[in-house]
Amino acid sequence: MVSIDPFGGVTTRTGEPLRVAVVGAGYWGPNLARNFHGSTDWELVAVVDADLKRARRLAAMIGGVRAFGSLDVMLMSVEVDAVAIATPARTHHPIAVAALRAGKHVVVEKPLAATVELARDMITEADSRGLVLMADHTYCYTPAVTRIRELVQAGELGELLFIDSVRINLGLVQPDVDVLWDLAPHDLSILDFILPGGLRPESVIAQGADPLGTGRACVGHLSFALAGGAMAHIHVNWLSPTKIRQMVIGGSRRTLVWDDLNPQQRLSVYDRGVDLERVSAASADRTSSAISYRLGDTWSPALPEREALGAMVTEFADCIRQGRPSRTGGDSGLRVLSVLEASRRSLATDGARSDVDRGYFHVGLGNEQLEGAR
Repeated sequence: MVSIDPFGGVTTRTGEPLRVAVVGAGYWGPNLARNFHGSTDWELVAVVDADLKRARRLAAMIGGVRAFGSLDVMLMSVEVDAVAIATPARTHHPIAVAALRAGKHVVVEKPLAATVELARDMITEADSRGLVLMADHTYCYTPAVTRIRELVQAGELGELLFIDSVRINLGLVQPDVDVLWDLAPHDLSILDFILPGGLRPESVIAQGADPLGTGRACVGHLSFALAGGAMAHIHVNWLSPTKIRQMVIGGSRRTLVWDDLNPQQRLSVYDRGVDLERVSAASADRTSSAISYRLGDTWSPALPEREALGAMVTEFADCIRQGRPSRTGGDSGLRVLSVLEASRRSLATDGARSDVDRGYFHVGLGNEQLEGAR
């Protein structure tokens, strides 16, 4: 039975699994296909790829799934409720808009689109049709990042003082994007998810190096201010022989360290830091303050074991059925893109400060509205 969602759009058959097609059978598409296929909320019915042989290989691995070489042909041949897009970023906009205009809900792998303007168009299209548009910011569905968000927003760390994130490895040099566009969306989407009010820097400074002569930055550093005078720094690198996935969030009460490559202790919370005791309340000079070092306990929060993509596809289904925005909706993808575009301008001007387009504040729901919508 077809039901109508609160936004006025047609959603799905009540009480039945949602039907989904995965577009893109390259690197990420098989992961999406596996999780949709394994979910009780979904029925994976089609795989689409411009390389029909590749689509058929993935469809055969799953079994009972049809393969198509064209999105248009798939939409005319199979009834689906939603489309999951795992193709190069430059193709996200035309595929997503075609699916939305066909009345399908859409989830898109990072980044949401190739530019802010294209992302705005996707959001407008989805909103006008009462459809869910969601960014697959996978890390936001990990138990570790979910717990970090809880600790930050509950004030357990105190006032944020700094965030330092490192994402380096000997990775694949991408043919169409620099290292910031390839790796930094992970860190930016995490910050957008955990910070009260989301990711809202006024400007950024980006520096990059291309020691191999590839024509794009292979090592990158991105810095920007946070509320209250705090600073965030993101270091990404395709050339490191060692792999590091670590984020340090320093607060006035506690400091949290997330080591994503340590399954035994992904999160560590340190009751250690620097305390300033003012000698004179009227003095703004920190040299007039007594400095002491706090050396307290360290503890590791217990985390459930679950696959992030499994939680993501469940969230996608819940948003469609409940007619609510996603925790990583189009507005989140747009905020991340706005920072990436500012970083591109900064790189092009040898690390000069670049303003972030803040017009995205008026598109979609902010984190505060999202909390009320849940």
